[in-house]
Amino acid sequence: MAVSEETIYREHPCFGPHKHNKGRIHLPVAPGCNIECRFCDRKINKTECRPGVTSAVIKPEDAALYVRRALERCPEISVVGIAGPGDTLATDFALETFRIIKKEFPHLIRCMSTNGLLLVEKAQEVIEGGIDTLTVTVNAVDPEIEAQLNNRIIYHGKIYTGVEAAQILIENQLSGIEKVSSAGVLVKVNTVLVPPVNGNHIEEIACAVKDAGASIYNIIPLIPQNELKDIPAPTFEEVDAARKAAYPYINLFNHCAHCRADAVGVPGEYDIGTEIFAGKVRAAETFSHG
Repeated sequence: MAVSEETIYREHPCFGPHKHNKGRIHLPVAPGCNIECRFCDRKINKTECRPGVTSAVIKPEDAALYVRRALERCPEISVVGIAGPGDTLATDFALETFRIIKKEFPHLIRCMSTNGLLLVEKAQEVIEGGIDTLTVTVNAVDPEIEAQLNNRIIYHGKIYTGVEAAQILIENQLSGIEKVSSAGVLVKVNTVLVPPVNGNHIEEIACAVKDAGASIYNIIPLIPQNELKDIPAPTFEEVDAARKAAYPYINLFNHCAHCRADAVGVPGEYDIGTEIFAGKVRAAETFSHG
């Protein structure tokens, strides 16, 4: 691993055990997605502060320009990340961007987020792309539970639904985590907590992803929207209970800020992403599950 684990915990605002004043830039280069989560609602706007939202979609060849612009305004930036607004492995845009960033800004930590559907088959590209940290969203390791959170996947040109889709997704997630973590990539797992669905499943998820090689676990409260708009957000007590269920098995990350796909700045302190990416074409038509 090019960057030491100690350095990542100290410099990465989304991996260390304590909140600090380090910053990050999310490059919104990956609009397409290959799974259809029931709680996901990707949008282009300047107002909502949550994953899956960006003010613009940029091209890989423009990424370095925006990183330079961001560093001028936010010298605290230590991480260049790509977190959507779709899935980073559904297209080649994210990996292409990281190859550019690795060359232009070798001192910055490179971080990528993915749903993991294609992780096992693209693991070597992730490793060779110099990605230091990887976040994989794993909402269940029981296909019956996952099928309640995910309508369908598009895998090698074919649509899968229900438990069959869930089995493919979970197997690829865990195998992919094992493959990249064994090569030295530091892996964090995110789980969207939907208490009526996976609230009693957290311990099992934590054990499974830890066994696969993940080092850090982040429980994200559901934002009620899309098909799950009528399910209330988890209470503080429900989130706390989930964290206590996971705590004996894996290190926890407890100060997630629900960042946008174009976030720039110090999480929880300020975000100038919409200013940095202002003026780009609103490419809403690229938001597809293809």
